[in-house]
Amino acid sequence: MKTIISTIFILLFAGTTGFAQQLVYTPVNPNFGGNPLNYSGLLASANAQNKFDDNKNSSSSSLLDNFSETVKRQILSQLSRGLFDDNKNLENLEEGTFEIGDLIISIDETRTGTVIRIIDNKTGETTEIIL
Repeated sequence: MKTIISTIFILLFAGTTGFAQQLVYTPVNPNFGGNPLNYSGLLASANAQNKFDDNKNSSSSSLLDNFSETVKRQILSQLSRGLFDDNKNLENLEEGTFEIGDLIISIDETRTGTVIRIIDNKTGETTEIIL
């Protein structure tokens, strides 16, 4: 009996034709040839997964940081006023190295004149003024 049932199944399925279709890959990302309408959805998904917040850097300055920046600006302003004064009072500048917060101001007397170097420790930027 089992052999009859099994042969019937074999004969039934052997006579049917198989249906298949060709598989075609279509990219999702519009940068790689996908549908341009997918762009906004992909951008929203990427922004939702973004762990970095741009607002942290702009609004996180404390009162002490603001005060420190104000003092640095005033000192640099006084230094620049002394350098570019109409009277050219350069005798008030003392040689040496001064550290003001993250700024290092170095005043040196050379054969060519007075050299003032301002170095920012945070960024590594250097400004050199030769008088």
